[in-house]
Amino acid sequence: MPEKKSKLVYSTDRLISRKEKPVENSVKPKLNPVYPKVIVRLDRKLRGGKSVTIIEGLQIPIKDREALLKKLKAGLGAGGTVKDTSLEIQGDHCDALITALTKMGYRPKRSGG
Repeated sequence: MPEKKSKLVYSTDRLISRKEKPVENSVKPKLNPVYPKVIVRLDRKLRGGKSVTIIEGLQIPIKDREALLKKLKAGLGAGGTVKDTSLEIQGDHCDALITALTKMGYRPKRSGG
């Protein structure tokens, strides 16, 4: 041991004393597998017959929600907005959104017809 007063706990790679903190990985998973399912549904109510795809159940901060919406809108070439805790994207994009959200690590489920 390099130091006599080193309080080594356990290490397989290198010696880490309790005095210095181990370097954490800079890449942290954004999603926790415990999150509930994300619901993707198509809605036409109170919109004059226009279709809107709604994504509900995202438990992420508002900044991350806005960034996710921007990425999805750019990929689909559609407009959209953040309303309360849901994301609204103009048009019928349920299948494409389910595929995109699955690739991002979410567990989307289609609601409705």
